[in-house]
Amino acid sequence: MKFSILIANYNNGKFFKNCFDSIVSQTYQNWEAVILDDASTDNSVDVIREIIKDDSRFRLHFNTENSGVGVTKSKLIDLSKGEICGFADPDDAIAPNALKSAADIYLKEKNTVLTYSKFAKCDENMKVLSVPKLAMQVPNGDDYFFNCPVHIVHFVTFKKEIYKKTSKINTSLKIAEDQDLYLKMYEKGDVRFIDEVLYFYRTHSGGISQNSNLPKSRAYFAEVILAAMKRRNLTHINGKKIPAETSSPQEIFDLLNYQTEIPFRLKKKLKVLSQKLLRK
Repeated sequence: MKFSILIANYNNGKFFKNCFDSIVSQTYQNWEAVILDDASTDNSVDVIREIIKDDSRFRLHFNTENSGVGVTKSKLIDLSKGEICGFADPDDAIAPNALKSAADIYLKEKNTVLTYSKFAKCDENMKVLSVPKLAMQVPNGDDYFFNCPVHIVHFVTFKKEIYKKTSKINTSLKIAEDQDLYLKMYEKGDVRFIDEVLYFYRTHSGGISQNSNLPKSRAYFAEVILAAMKRRNLTHINGKKIPAETSSPQEIFDLLNYQTEIPFRLKKKLKVLSQKLLRK
């Protein structure tokens, strides 16, 4: 089973050494790393070339013009040669057992199409600041699951052959393209949480998901959720009608407020527990 580690780069070459070191330190050896530079305006390409040198496990590709994260990540999947794909940002890093922990699940559980784990939030120098508690196992096979509140987070891996059976990443998305991917994969099989810190997320001023982008991120996430509702042919949720179109992200999130309430959370935990028992 070959892993393809997919890296979409835009002006983050200065942070790439940590990412590179974490990849070459993997305990699971059957992998490739595919890097696609989205027309960086800094010296990223020169820096990355110098780091990877003649290591044939790394392949560096280029967009001729800046195309955005949706287009770039879609191309990366097309460029990959592995059965399992996983995205790693060039300014982040993965744990030495990241690939091995995922591989063990895929080999054991044939219905699993996607895995995810805990992640550590780090400062600009990759010093661990905290391990957010949001990552946890979610119930499988639920048409009303939209990863809101968010539980599927880094490190995410997925089966490429199953991805090809979806409508694939929405290339028009500038943010939340990962959520779009997760929900489409969720609809095709089981997703599995790995209770380990397998990803190290660097916070810095140039990061796309930092505070200044939160309103845009919410708007794109709402678009992703509404698209999932339409794919699943849902017309109502918790007794409320789902709009055909919406100009307000909050309108979509208001439909899901009940999923944060205690009765719903207790039912969700019971469903997760029963599914876990059935796997044994």
